[in-house]
Parts: sequence; structure tokens; C-alpha cells
Amino acid sequence: MAEGIERLRRCIAGFTRLVEARLTEERLLDEGRRLLGELIAVDDWLPDACAVPDPERYQQYLLYCDPLERFSMVSFVWGPGQSTPIHDHTVWGLIGMLRGAELSHGWDLATRCRTGTTRLEPGMVDAVSPSIGDVHQVENALADRVSISIHVYGANIGAVARHVYRESGETVPFVSGYVNTVLPNLWDRSAAVRATLPARA
Repeated sequence: MAEGIERLRRCIAGFTRLVEARLTEERLLDEGRRLLGELIAVDDWLPDACAVPDPERYQQYLLYCDPLERFSMVSFVWGPGQSTPIHDHTVWGLIGMLRGAELSHGWDLATRCRTGTTRLEPGMVDAVSPSIGDVHQVENALADRVSISIHVYGANIGAVARHVYRESGETVPFVSGYVNTVLPNLWDRSAAVRATLPARA
């Protein structure tokens, strides 16, 4: 797990540099796709505590939030057959598939109809934002097992006021929050530093 946590730490450092560079959203999403793609290409880093499904509904675990809330990273854990309502994000986001598969159904708010469906398999990365398409409904594509995706958003997504869109036409405000109360320990590098010290006599 130590090498895995290093992978997560590198990805977070990369996103920190991206938001500090004040890139256009297009360039940020392009570079961010690469960073997130590198993280999800290897599945040895997600702490078990951030991969636990719930029998009733999907779970959103906070992995990291930038101190200035410029971006956050979460693991989305889907039980078999679970899905979200139709919803927006109001900020840019990247979704990388780590385990299993999910279906993302785009929605046209004017007609309340689907505009298309994207299937994400492990290693694939998709993007959302108000400028390229922000409203969708997502579901676990697998009826018999858990799926997990890793999301990076351009804000502290658990504290962002967002919206659920009912097919009836009703718009309902919501704030997603997070299900975990503790975060992965990214910063204990003591074992690696100890290994560089001279041996005691």
C-alpha cells in the first residue's frame, strides 16, 4: 500500500500544480485526464475504508480536498444496480473508472430526455462541466458486483450547492456531503525517510 499511496500523493500534487497554473478549463481537463488516467491505470492504492459499498445507495468518500477548496478527489462506490438521480455539478469534473463499469446518461433539461450514454470501463476517463455538459444520470453498469470510480472536481464537491432534476420538471437543491469521517494518510513518509538514515551501531 505504501507505493499505492505514493501514486495517490503524486496525482494530488499534479492537480495542485494544475490549479495553480490557472490554465483554461480545456487545458486543465486535458492535463487532468492524463493525471487521473495514470492514477487509475494501477489498482493498488485505494484504501479499503474508501471502497465499502452500502446496500441502500451509492457512497461518496472524500480522498482529498485542496486547502483552498480549488479541487477535491473522491471515490464513488456503487453497489450492484445502484444509480444517481439526474443531477448537475456546477463545476468541472473528471471521472476515472477504477473497478467495474458505469453508465453515464447525458440529459437535456429542456426536453427532460437523454442525449446519449457513455459506458466507462477500467482505465477510461470522462469529463463534465457547465461548458461541455454538466447534467447526467449515472448507474453501476453491473447488476452483480460493485463498481468504483475516482472523481476529481473543481471545488470541495461535498459542500457545493447543486441540483437534482426530476423527470416531472421539478428542480430540487442538494448538497452531497461525504460518507467518511477520516481521510487516507497521504503524508506518513517516515518509513522511506528512515530507510535513508545510517544504520545504528
